[in-house]
Amino acid sequence: MRLSARTELAGVVGSPVRHSLSPVLHNAAYEALGLDWAYLAFEVAPGDLGAAVRGATALGLRGLSVTTPHKDEAAALADHRSPAVRRLGAANTLTFSGGGTAADSTDGAGLLADLSESLGFDPAGSRCAVIGAGGAARAVVLALAEAGAAEVLVVNRTPLRAFRAASLAPGVGRMAKPDELDAADLVVQATPSGMLGADRQEQAWPAGVDPSRLGSGQIVVDLVYDPAETAFLRQAARFGAVTRNGLGMLVHQAALQVALWTGEHPPLRAMWAAVSR
Repeated sequence: MRLSARTELAGVVGSPVRHSLSPVLHNAAYEALGLDWAYLAFEVAPGDLGAAVRGATALGLRGLSVTTPHKDEAAALADHRSPAVRRLGAANTLTFSGGGTAADSTDGAGLLADLSESLGFDPAGSRCAVIGAGGAARAVVLALAEAGAAEVLVVNRTPLRAFRAASLAPGVGRMAKPDELDAADLVVQATPSGMLGADRQEQAWPAGVDPSRLGSGQIVVDLVYDPAETAFLRQAARFGAVTRNGLGMLVHQAALQVALWTGEHPPLRAMWAAVSR
């Protein structure tokens, strides 16, 4: 990649962020598209997102991907919010232009695109479950509901947060207990617990959901992609579940950001090749 005085900049902000594969994905996309763009990772401490966004705007960055713990704040500080962001109260994408800062969410759409491409799964008419109630979990709840899921169960240790997440799926969303997930067609583990060491994961399964209760006939997704196989996925696979980590969601949500910022069709093949290497 050759940089110049005309190079357009974008990046990802989070804490921690140095493990992120987003720079690999985005830079591969820009190179494949022949664009003079570059994408960097910026460690931004909790509470400092406002200062980071003001700096990014002043420096002329084109956009920022937003990850933990800044998604809620990203939605709150934006000048313009997509319909999804207004409902979620969280954003993973900021776009900068003369009209101000625009907030979008590509997480939910990214997951559905990956499930369709990799497993041929369509949530329409299916019973789905989401573990967690944070920004990513809420995005998944909303996406599943809008895709026509027959039911969206939300399991979380804090009932109020579970209720708020389930309310994003009016008519089909509700709070659930861990033992209600046995019959779900799709179970999405959307907490960061998979990033803990294996021993710690097994000592405290997310929201009290024991993955050994899941199994044949179910698709189980963990949105964590590092490690590639979490203890949760490993246990679910032992009992016959089809499992998928969060890498595909990462690729597809990044592809949607590339399209949003550049107006170009994202080169998914080049992005998958780069992240696989």
